Amino acid sequence: MVGVSEPGKLPTVKEVAQHAGVSPMTVSRTLAGGANVRPELQEKVLKAVRELGYYRNENARSLRPGQASGLIGVAITNLGNPYYGNFALGVEEAVAETGRRIVLGNTGGDPARERQLVADFLGRQVEGLVLVPSGGPSDHLQPERLGDVPLVLASRRIQGLDVDVVLLDDVGGAYRGTIALLDAGHTRIGYLGNVSSAFTGARRYEGYLRALQERGIRPDPALVLREQQDGGSASEATRRLLDLDEPPTALFSANNRNSIGALREIGRRLRSGARAADMPSLVSFDDFELAELMPVPVSVVDHDPRQLGREAARLLLTRLADRAGRVGPARLVEMPVNVAPPVPLA
Repeated sequence: MVGVSEPGKLPTVKEVAQHAGVSPMTVSRTLAGGANVRPELQEKVLKAVRELGYYRNENARSLRPGQASGLIGVAITNLGNPYYGNFALGVEEAVAETGRRIVLGNTGGDPARERQLVADFLGRQVEGLVLVPSGGPSDHLQPERLGDVPLVLASRRIQGLDVDVVLLDDVGGAYRGTIALLDAGHTRIGYLGNVSSAFTGARRYEGYLRALQERGIRPDPALVLREQQDGGSASEATRRLLDLDEPPTALFSANNRNSIGALREIGRRLRSGARAADMPSLVSFDDFELAELMPVPVSVVDHDPRQLGREAARLLLTRLADRAGRVGPARLVEMPVNVAPPVPLA
């Protein structure tokens, strides 16, 4: 039984066969569907594939030895969110300048889908990976699993994974957005966020808390709802906040899906006869469609997702060009954000 023979190299069919105690032909037949292979041998092969981290080479027939695929794998968490569409466009714009193309996939924030998508990308012999991580286990992203394929993380980092990362100033942006609401006269500021375990969610909540504590305001747990993943759950969370005996006069939203959900609930109330003056002001981290046309004061913690994608691609391309290893240790780039002040209380 053997493992991968050389660090930094992906395992071969021969090594999988040795690990499983079968012939290379048995491995090939198993991976092609298992025709004429006994079930117990198929199980041995699949177990070896999992243990070694083998990825089937889907491009082997079309690439000559030593020929690069010209492909960059890009994995995002929500293909339906225009934010990530613009991010992917930024990656594509940058890699296209080098004659490469992107292969785009959606994980839905599901660690299992992320693992399979990375396996598919490696099977297509991508030259590099740009990933918005789901936040789950990261063993499939470790260097021994990726071989010599460089990885860049975007928007979120993974503890213990020593790779290039490009982030936003999540803490500073949330802090400044909350301070802007405090400066406008609000003291009861609701918080709408995504799941507590999400990297960006934790950082943006930290900025919100820092602003309140700096002004001597004790955070009210009743005003904090952090488990919203889509517009529907954000609408329901907003309804709960606005139905409180003492509702918030302003909301800080940690992402654009929460912002859209909040505005749906506010719009529903306005259509039912509520006064716009009684609705909360809103600060949204991330821009969203038609933000400037909303019926209540909205300001945005703004940044350019295309630029975030371009920066992620730049980090990756410098790794690909660095044949002599001069780039050095993993790099962290934190991009600034802009905060527009909301309309003050009347």
